[in-house]
Amino acid sequence: MTKRIEKNSEVLMHFTIKLKDGSVAEATEKTGKPAKLMMGDGSLTGPFEACLLGLHAGEKASFTLEPEEAFGLPNPDNIHHMNRALFGADMPAEEGVIIAFSGPSNQDIPGVITKVLGESVTVDFNHPLAGHRVIFDVEILSVQ
Repeated sequence: MTKRIEKNSEVLMHFTIKLKDGSVAEATEKTGKPAKLMMGDGSLTGPFEACLLGLHAGEKASFTLEPEEAFGLPNPDNIHHMNRALFGADMPAEEGVIIAFSGPSNQDIPGVITKVLGESVTVDFNHPLAGHRVIFDVEILSVQ
């Protein structure tokens, strides 16, 4: 019998994240690199981990998570208005561009430019899937 996923299991899996219209937001099989995670380390939300608990290596599953259970709801405090002068030739201020900004601990924080109006650039630091119901398809490759 293969090992089941438990609270402190290390899991190797392929996953696909789809939106309700069926479009694929992310898929590990595209890159050929499965995701490795440690259950309970905080990298996944509690509801996502709860869906994985009890699955076995070799098993496939699909589950739907509401926005609050997956990537959260958009937070208006994560939308910032910046001066266009902060953007240079290497960092164009164009709508739809994703730019990595340096966070307080020098970690990269991605932001999406959502609007450019005169000298004002609006940058959204919410997760791109915030506010979306998502469908996770998983294939458990191994459980340690």
